[in-house]
Amino acid sequence: MTTTSVFLTTLVIIGLIATFAALWGGISSMVMGGGYDRKHGTQFMSARVGIQALTVVLLLIALYLTLA
Repeated sequence: MTTTSVFLTTLVIIGLIATFAALWGGISSMVMGGGYDRKHGTQFMSARVGIQALTVVLLLIALYLTLA
């Protein structure tokens, strides 16, 4: 494995963990309900979408570099 491959793999794993953490925070917020959910629920889910998109882009870059 090259240094770039290891670096991208590490970033993808961090992105997966961050996506899961944001998803867990959003679900927990929904379970709590009330004012906390109104204040933070959308923030958690928006963060999840952004982090997930970044992770997919990193996966595509890693795939491109692997096949090139």
